[in-house]
Amino acid sequence: MTSHPSPDSAAPEPSSPLSPASPASPAPAASADSGCPTGGADLLTARLVLRPWSGSELAAVLGGLRQPHWAADYPDEGDRVIAGFTAGHPEARGTYGQRQIIERASGLVVGGIGLFPPSDDGDVEFGYGVVPSRRGRGYAPEAVRALVAFALAAPGVHTVYADVEPANPASCRVLEKAGLERCAGSDGLVRFRATAPVG
Repeated sequence: MTSHPSPDSAAPEPSSPLSPASPASPAPAASADSGCPTGGADLLTARLVLRPWSGSELAAVLGGLRQPHWAADYPDEGDRVIAGFTAGHPEARGTYGQRQIIERASGLVVGGIGLFPPSDDGDVEFGYGVVPSRRGRGYAPEAVRALVAFALAAPGVHTVYADVEPANPASCRVLEKAGLERCAGSDGLVRFRATAPVG
């Protein structure tokens, strides 16, 4: 996965998703640590909701139809790329796919985060992005921690990782703050990973 050159973002081609939330009252969500995940369940953090993309959100982003529950600078280019990826891959709208990041206090969509199809050996790549108006608040590491923990609890998954361009030190700091281990990457990228406990 490659990363956007902007801070608080890392993504393969795409970088994630979610669906509409009313500005006044985000929809109820299932906690990331609420046990066995159900199809399309939201993940909650202290300040965010990570919600699978809905069909209406995909249509709005891809059609350039501005929505009242979006931050003023959402979507950015990475969000549009992810929306295209998600629209073309139905499995990316499932529990273990792409999500939008919603700010709980405002109900506004402020970015995206998501998992890409796992490899046969149990490695799963993820990407993320937060719009410029919400960077510097710690949202990206908060979302990454929740998604990584969720992914590592999935059957057959033992490693979750993100690849970042060395020219994007802000994204490297995000992943370090989220607790991922820096290791050797390939194709000139830096890899950050988390692995499931053994035993």
